[in-house]
Amino acid sequence: MLSSPDPLAEVFPRQAVAWELDQPRRVHLVGVGGPGMSAIAIALAEMGHTVSGSDIRERQLLDRLRASGVTVHIGHDRRYVHDADVVTYSTAIPADINELDEARKRGIPTVHRSEVLGAICRRTNAYGVAGTHGKTTSSSMLMLMLAAAGREPGFVIGGDVADVGTGARWSDSGTFVVEADESDGTHLRLPLAGTVLTNVDVDHLDNYGTFDAVIEGFERYIDAVEGPVVVGVDCVVARRLIGGRNVVTFGTAEDASYRAVHIEPQRNGNRFSVVRDGETIADADLPMRGRHNVLNALGALALAVELGVEPSVAAEALETFGGVARRFDVRGVTDGATLVDDYAHLPAEIEAVLASTRESTSDWSRVVAVFQPNRFNRMSEISDQYASSFSDADLIVITDIYSSGTQPIPGVTGKLVVNAILEAHPQLRVVWMPKRESLVKFLAGELRPGDLCLSMGCGDIATLPDELLMARGNREQGIAQ
Repeated sequence: MLSSPDPLAEVFPRQAVAWELDQPRRVHLVGVGGPGMSAIAIALAEMGHTVSGSDIRERQLLDRLRASGVTVHIGHDRRYVHDADVVTYSTAIPADINELDEARKRGIPTVHRSEVLGAICRRTNAYGVAGTHGKTTSSSMLMLMLAAAGREPGFVIGGDVADVGTGARWSDSGTFVVEADESDGTHLRLPLAGTVLTNVDVDHLDNYGTFDAVIEGFERYIDAVEGPVVVGVDCVVARRLIGGRNVVTFGTAEDASYRAVHIEPQRNGNRFSVVRDGETIADADLPMRGRHNVLNALGALALAVELGVEPSVAAEALETFGGVARRFDVRGVTDGATLVDDYAHLPAEIEAVLASTRESTSDWSRVVAVFQPNRFNRMSEISDQYASSFSDADLIVITDIYSSGTQPIPGVTGKLVVNAILEAHPQLRVVWMPKRESLVKFLAGELRPGDLCLSMGCGDIATLPDELLMARGNREQGIAQ
């Protein structure tokens, strides 16, 4: 494990490469099908660069890349890099993969994706959204607020924004929104003119080594931003980062610069008012459930207003926000049971999503929470922290771990999460379903009219609603309760 607050520094040292994106380049991306890499590929192609990429298998996302002008290869081959000016890769790519080896032998610069994303940001005024939770949603909201104000922003976001149908777009407007991912230290390599820091929680200890190193990384991040820094002070750890720094704050706390007040859950969202320095500057109707999404919206609005967007314009942009893929994504109804999919995979995220199902406007008879733990190393570090995350569920189903490229660890399985929940809350009904076939069969027989089946995780659990619809022979489309 690494103790550096910049986990890239030791594994992928910064290279002094003689290239920028100030003229047309031929860029090859190894692992182009990943969510972060595919977004970068689209942005590069729309900038006018010649872009190619490789991935191990065919998937629907690759058709979108091809439509954007990216040449996509299935499999990895040395010849794919022969005419490249630069070859880029993500942390998930093995250092000895043949394409990277061939590029090094030919003297072609090989750079981590963070360097390419940084080069994109240097071509514009880039505004980042960082934090452990809420980055994708908040950056999507910020982008739409800037668009509503006529700024025509480009963006690279880690999920498809429903309103525009993509997670990336380039614009010559001089305004760019980027999701500043801390998982591998990418956030530390982005030149930014402003940022939102949503919150700071325990994650990615396999890269950082300690939570203190995670915190130090976020400190370095906000210190490097040249423009407004907006920090969520409902998060105790994020609040501690303020120190003597000149920052703008947001939250429900009395001392926040931007406060969300009079929060009223609605059937499919929240209504709230925004107060700045004691004055109500906007009223918002947000079509997203959960208090956590109120905070996501508030942070985005605070930065937008600091950048000169009228508060009413920013609030109006929220009213039509269509959400982000895999964020309380209603996938269908089968025999009266509503199937919803969500990306939540950390303890606080799961707790927040499940809490939103218990708001006063909810009328599901039961909440069935299905969770697929992610990464062996993550579960070895924090499986016990899931103990109280599922208290708002009536039935909890835990699957085995989705590896996400990590190596198995003896004794580390999804059963660790089951044990943690039952030790803390023995009265809860928890079912251990390590096999996917058994999981689908169990849920197909268990779900009944009025149930909400909420599948959560960042692995292949995303396809579970489709599998259940198929298993029950019912493709009726539903609407969120």
